[in-house]
Amino acid sequence: MQRVIVLGGGMVGSTIGADLSGEYDVTIADKNVQQLQRLESLYNVKTKIIDIIRTDIADFLKEFDLVIGAFPGHIGFESLKAIISTGKNVVDISFFDRDPFELDELAKMMNVTAVVDCGISPGLSNIILGFHNERMKIDSYKCYVGGLPFKKTWPYEYKAFFSPIDVIQEYVRPARLFTDGKMIIEDALSDQELIEVEGIGTLEAFNTDGLRTLLKTMKIPNMVEKTIRYTGHSNLMKIFRETGFFSEEKTKVNGTTIRPIDLTTKLLFPFWQPEKNEEEFTFLKIKISGKEENVRKEIIYEIFDKFDHKTNTTSMARTTGYTCTSVARLVLEGKLKNKGICPPEYVGAIPGYYDKILNMLKQKNINIKKTEKLI
Repeated sequence: MQRVIVLGGGMVGSTIGADLSGEYDVTIADKNVQQLQRLESLYNVKTKIIDIIRTDIADFLKEFDLVIGAFPGHIGFESLKAIISTGKNVVDISFFDRDPFELDELAKMMNVTAVVDCGISPGLSNIILGFHNERMKIDSYKCYVGGLPFKKTWPYEYKAFFSPIDVIQEYVRPARLFTDGKMIIEDALSDQELIEVEGIGTLEAFNTDGLRTLLKTMKIPNMVEKTIRYTGHSNLMKIFRETGFFSEEKTKVNGTTIRPIDLTTKLLFPFWQPEKNEEEFTFLKIKISGKEENVRKEIIYEIFDKFDHKTNTTSMARTTGYTCTSVARLVLEGKLKNKGICPPEYVGAIPGYYDKILNMLKQKNINIKKTEKLI
């Protein structure tokens, strides 16, 4: 039986490990001992304690056939580099701020398949775009994505269903997009627009830096990715950002040196902590416009996924984790052979793989609605 290690045992990492444990020998590694004990009691997985900063990663990973990276973004790039350096194939979901193609030469030299950004968006959205990019000349790509609690609780009307420090990164990293063939850099949280979601009502969408590898791999003149929240959230986060609460620069307060972000997270994150088995949803909408066989069309994908009471799994963990495990299975089965950095759009471009992945998601009751219209 092939051996898989999941580095990171949070909401998404534990879902990934649980999903693969029926077919593979799975180990979940994390530094949170109580969380590891809980996972061992719930799932057919082994566990290991790891502090990625202090661990000899080569020795730690030597017995495994595939590594899955599910660390927070601030340690994601260096962790990915360390994994690739061991010669192990890896599927990664970390939201780091570096260009993964910086590691392409290393991955090819080590004969490694390194799939990056393999969540819902980036991730599934890239797979869908990669598929259509092979079949049509696309001139516009728009992606809207977000996860929210059904219950709107004052003051934030938000809960973090993945790494909360990565949520803050969405609010501070400049958003890169393409307009009329030119890369434009806008502030995160900018260009707010309203979007209607059936059964929920009016939400707001704003610019975030979610295009990532698509900025290099796609020649599409107009591309944008936006995050969705309940209305008013983005303005509140702008106030936090502009006042300096998200700053990582040290400052002195009554003789004590602190980083504002450390105080902010200490005070803010308890408000963002989901309740046990809290009802929540994930929404993804993709609009692709262009010409296919000389016919102009618009293709729209929508996913509306909810908390799964049968498995007590959040929709964010489901949509992110099961995209990751779908691709991981392709690697473990020897079907995905790309060497080097392999963003999900490369996977979607391979004949048959878009269908395989969407079918695997359908088996998990992640329903994807697709509509087409001539324009």
